[in-house]
Formats: sequence, C-alpha cells, structure tokens
Amino acid sequence: MTDEIDYQHVTEPRRPPDDEMTWIPGGTFTMGSTEFYPEEGPPHEVTVSGFWMDIHHVTNAAFAEFVEETGYTTVAERPPNPEDYPGIDPEKLVPGSAVFVSPNRPVSSQHPNEWWEYVPGADWRHPLGPDSGIEDRLDHPVVHVAYEDAVAYAEWAGKKLPTEAQWERAARGGLERKRFVWGDDHVVDGTLMANTWQGRFPYDNDCLDGYERTSPVEAFPPNEYGLYDMAGNAWQWTRDWYSDGSRARESESASCCTPTNPGGVSKERSIDPNDPTRVPRKVLKGGSHLCAPNYCFRYRPAARYPEPIDTSTSHVGFRCVVERA
Repeated sequence: MTDEIDYQHVTEPRRPPDDEMTWIPGGTFTMGSTEFYPEEGPPHEVTVSGFWMDIHHVTNAAFAEFVEETGYTTVAERPPNPEDYPGIDPEKLVPGSAVFVSPNRPVSSQHPNEWWEYVPGADWRHPLGPDSGIEDRLDHPVVHVAYEDAVAYAEWAGKKLPTEAQWERAARGGLERKRFVWGDDHVVDGTLMANTWQGRFPYDNDCLDGYERTSPVEAFPPNEYGLYDMAGNAWQWTRDWYSDGSRARESESASCCTPTNPGGVSKERSIDPNDPTRVPRKVLKGGSHLCAPNYCFRYRPAARYPEPIDTSTSHVGFRCVVERA
C-alpha cells in the first residue's frame, strides 16, 4: 500500500544544498527484480518523497577536506580492538583493509580470498597499500571506508546516507523496470556506459572501458537524473539494514564482493542470536569496477549486497542525500 500523497508533484526547492547535488523527484516506482539474484525480489511498488542527492560519489578530495577539518581517523587506520577478536594473535591485529589482487590464473568462483588480500597499511589515503597514494586520484571515489566512516562524513556535511529505496529511485532515473540505469542494452551505440569488468573475472580484465580500478567520478555518462556512476566504479553504502526475509534472501554468490574474514579474523558483534559470529550488515548498491556478467552481475539498479559494517575494501565508497521538500 502506497502513501496517498502525490509526491511526484512536490515542488523542487529553489536552491540545492550545494552545487554538486541534484533534485530527485518523488514518486512511486517498481523496486527490485526477479531476473537475476533471489535477494532482489520480489518486485514491489515503493513511494518516496523528493530529495537531493550528490551527483557523484564522495571523492578523495572531498574526504580529505573532511579529515583535515575534523581530524577523523577511519576504521582501517585504527588498530583493531583485541576484545573484538578473541583468540587472534594480537600481533596480527594491525590497521589495514582489503585490497583486490587479481590472480594470474583461473580460480574457483567459490573462494573470494583467492582475489582479496588484507593489506596492512591500506586505507583511503593508500588504496593499494602503504606505498600507494591518491595524488593522482583526487577525483576518484574515496574507498576503504567502513559504514561508520561514511556516516561520519555525511553528518559533517549536513547530509545523510540514502535509504535503499531512495538510492534505487535515483539510479533508475525515471526508467521503470529497466535492467540498467541507462536502459536494457548492455552497450549503447558501441559505448560502454560504466566502469565494470570486461573479460573473465577475476583473472582476465580486458579493460575495454579504459580503467583497471576506480575511475574519475564523471568519466562515464550520467543517468536521466544527472547522476554519475550509479552503476559500477565503487559500491555505495545505504543506511538500510540487510536482513534475511522474503525479499532479502542471501544468494549463493553473496560472498562475491567481500573477502571472507580478511586477515583471518571475525568479529563477534551480532544482530543474529543464531549466528554469534555474524557482523551486522548494511545494504550496498550500484556494483563496482569488479562486477562482471560472468560473476557478480550487480551493476544494475535492482541489485543489492549485504556488507558487514566493520568492513572496508578497495571498491566500496558512498554518496549522500539531503531530505528536504
């Protein structure tokens, strides 16, 4: 049952909160799909009110401004608390994050740790490890941000993370029930529309789109609402919890995008009393440069992924919204 208010006719505010946000008109749309992964269904009508959304991911440059002003330290930069990792050698509990490392041979798709490596010293400033930097990536999405890092930035900016429904409404750009954010065709007039994986994941990347990892935030065409990278480049946090239910069943490939216990550790915080090792998860949307048709075909608006809130990786970022009608 949808709200009786006709949100499609809410008047756009006179001024955006800043010059890198755009208005997303409210309305009713069909959320979800039954075409690919079970956790995306069933399709159902959802109504949202209008809101402002960042036209692109939060960039390294923007996140650096936040850190400089606040002195904030991300989860990946902090020494892990030994109390959260009982039984683990404290010497292994060093700051770091998960980095994608392409294997040089075919590997089983059932073993994500074949292509994920927990790298000490990897963080948003050092996306590939302590010897890397972001000087030539200031206009790329900030990555290696855990959920609380994204929330901290959003609060500093006077914004919020989007809900899953807001995100999907914005990604569809007014195109109802389309497979991609630009329509149903994978390639449009010979043009690749997003930074994704071309070739056989995870060992053979043809880089036909010009990028092996993340790309500048406006490198690919925007959708009908003027939003860039609502498909590919870097996954995006939403503020919705991912739970097991009729719509939110975890598929067999649900471990595709996150390493299993990077560094060999597993937190014991939990919202599931039947699984005391399970870390609470939020919904990610949008896919990343590591998504491929042969594996994790999730650079589609209906796709969703359960990400542990304490996890940071080299392919997860975020953007923000302002809820103001």
